[in-house]
Amino acid sequence: MNRIFQDIRYAFRQLARAPGFAATVIVTLALGIAANTAIFTIFDQVLLRMLPVQSPKELVRFEWTGAFSGSMSSFGGETPGRHNYFSYPMFKDLREKNTAFTDMLAAVRNSVGVSWENRAEDKEAEIVSGNYFEVLGLHPIVGRLFTDADNTTKGANPVVVLAYDYWKTRFNSSMDVSGKTLLINGQPFTIVGVAPEGFQSAIDNYTPGVFLPITMSEVAMPWTAQRDDLNNHKSVWLTLIARLKPGVTRQQAEASLGPLWHSLRAQELTGYGNTSAQFKHRFLDETRLFVKDDSTGFMPKRDDLKTPLYVLMGMVGVLAAMCAINIATLLLLRAAGRVREISMRYALGAARSKIVSQLFVEGGVLGLCGAVAGVALSPLIARALVQMIADNDDPTQQGPFSTAVDLRVLLYALGLSLLVTLLFSVVPALQFLKPRLAEALRQNSGTASRASQRFRKIAVGLQISLTVLLLGCAGLFLRTLTNLRGQNIGFETAHLVTFDIDPSLAGYSGDRVQQIDKDVVDGLRGLPGISQAAGTTDPEISGDSSTSNYSVQGHIAPEDESMNFESPWITSNYFATLHQPILAGREFTDADTKGSPKVAVVNLTFAKRFYGSPQNALGRLIGAGASDHEKYDITIVGVVGDVRHENMQAAAVGTVYQAYSQFTNTFGLQMYALTAQKPELVENEIRERIRRLDPKLVVDSIRTMDQQIDISISNQRALATLSMSFSALAMLMTAVGLYGVLAYATKQRTREIGVRMALGAQRSSMIVLVLREMALTATIGVAVALPAAFLLSKLLRSQLYGVQPGDPITLLACIAISALMVAIAAAIPARRAASIDPIEALRTE
Repeated sequence: MNRIFQDIRYAFRQLARAPGFAATVIVTLALGIAANTAIFTIFDQVLLRMLPVQSPKELVRFEWTGAFSGSMSSFGGETPGRHNYFSYPMFKDLREKNTAFTDMLAAVRNSVGVSWENRAEDKEAEIVSGNYFEVLGLHPIVGRLFTDADNTTKGANPVVVLAYDYWKTRFNSSMDVSGKTLLINGQPFTIVGVAPEGFQSAIDNYTPGVFLPITMSEVAMPWTAQRDDLNNHKSVWLTLIARLKPGVTRQQAEASLGPLWHSLRAQELTGYGNTSAQFKHRFLDETRLFVKDDSTGFMPKRDDLKTPLYVLMGMVGVLAAMCAINIATLLLLRAAGRVREISMRYALGAARSKIVSQLFVEGGVLGLCGAVAGVALSPLIARALVQMIADNDDPTQQGPFSTAVDLRVLLYALGLSLLVTLLFSVVPALQFLKPRLAEALRQNSGTASRASQRFRKIAVGLQISLTVLLLGCAGLFLRTLTNLRGQNIGFETAHLVTFDIDPSLAGYSGDRVQQIDKDVVDGLRGLPGISQAAGTTDPEISGDSSTSNYSVQGHIAPEDESMNFESPWITSNYFATLHQPILAGREFTDADTKGSPKVAVVNLTFAKRFYGSPQNALGRLIGAGASDHEKYDITIVGVVGDVRHENMQAAAVGTVYQAYSQFTNTFGLQMYALTAQKPELVENEIRERIRRLDPKLVVDSIRTMDQQIDISISNQRALATLSMSFSALAMLMTAVGLYGVLAYATKQRTREIGVRMALGAQRSSMIVLVLREMALTATIGVAVALPAAFLLSKLLRSQLYGVQPGDPITLLACIAISALMVAIAAAIPARRAASIDPIEALRTE
């Protein structure tokens, strides 16, 4: 033990003699460890970490295939050709009749208006079956959790469970909160308990503030009352999660559910009445129920985040390798200056094991210091990443991802640090395993073996190759981001403010919702600085899609033709507010009310598909529904230009806009306000005007349209920003390593250069002499990297937009940037070589 402490003290003394060298190594390692730890922090939460519930490996969820006709509420996560959501009657049947599970729960996410102590706020909620907490094996912090007794009949169970974080922040961790009453969408609910600490939701990446019984769904989602979701087989909206019985595998459960699923679907088919043979075949014969692992939770955004996170983990892995190579190069250069010292210790009888262990201890001290600094720095990088990908409007709120360094992340950081430390420590140790004492002791300065010189050249070449690889990825992601930002989306985003408001969350219902929506729009139009205002049920560039079936008079749709179109309900002046061009006819006015004939405005894609041109579409009739028996009672009065609706990459689809004032249901609206000044300046005025209208109304997610676009392309923005940052760091490390190698090589050749210059060599030829070998090394490194960059870009195809893998502009830019980096790193050593005084050089022994 004393020997170890002695080695550690000696290591610190050695590093104290070269503070610049020690600082360079520690900072390099800290940046590499910080980047890796930060990305792993999010990678772990999205792809690896299991739900904090009892025996999470026993949890499964379901997907199904087959035809469907009805109402489907989708919150993302859909695998092409499969569906994740189920009707409530199907949930009850599967729960009661299966033989593979101990129990099954149902849940859905939603936003509700929560009012407590006269302060209203919009809060995420999870609406769950009564057995939700029991299936997950959770226990309350305060009071009780839901049971099947809270799952009786519609509207009979106005009780609420608080999420732990919401209880802690909003209710000040009050232990007597049970039994108290708060308002949910204006209706009183009794608080019965608080969920356990650390648990957020069975729907991962979701942070509800409250849990509500599924029997109160029509209070939480009042627009569903007309559908009667609790009794409607044709309305699918629930995520189902089950717990396997002991000894039952997922494959066995899936096999046992096959006959039950088929029989339940056959029963559902009878509720569709007369249908075609093809629909019956697709509904019944092509249907299948899949049982999926749910130990990590159902995360709708997981598929969107998976590839970017794999890419980022690969990039920081390359960065870690470059850290090890760079530090190994620096240590080897430093070791060249310690040849005489180490040889003297050997000559005085030091054992080989003692020398090697001392070198490993010195590397370990550097590694430990770098790891501590890296772990301390990682939350800053993780926080920046979270803000880019989590769609969080309030930067003070953490949201679904934690940036804290927990035990799992700490172990990862320490393991990575240990691996990198071993890699860069073994290189100088190998150099001194077989010392050449006589040769070393005859010299007054350090020297290096041919093997170490060869290693340094290879290391620099490898760093240049990896830098080109990272630059290639960064260039493609940057061009993708530029292409997404620069494309025409069909309407103007400048000076456009958007926010969500739902009067039903403040307790309004029926026609009063539409009246409040109208009052909000009129109030916005009356504000100074706002020239236009309008609202829609289907917001732009939000990732959401609201579709309905329509029939077109005179068009007989083949059985396999989709007549499902985007179907927003909008207020008057909507197109004027967004500056979406009207190609023919008119937009809606205040005269288009429930008592007037039904009207619609279609987009260019719809008009061309059925009528050939915008003008031909005017006055034509369509009907709500895809059946021939539907009434054709909706007149097309206008045609507008196409827009990219769902996101910045999705192509325009056929769209039928209808007048919100003719809507029979009641919805909250996404509002848009066109300003004559900077959009950020009107936020307070908007909030104040709506507060005057009714203090219970909650203005949610107010932002500019440009900010909404940033959210839509958050994954691409994160990839571009981080890959550029990692590339810059890689270039810096490569430049440092290249400079160190050239500086040392120049010093070693001082006498040779002096002789050449004394014999008449020009200074320019000395610069060429110094740079020649490194230029060859850099050229080989770039040549190796370019094919690898091309192959890698093919793997990244799904993350690119408007740019092809192996884009020549990107590759040429990588070569140019790499050449500039090499030139800058080599400039100082080359200048020193050219300025060597021949007389002073010849005096050097």
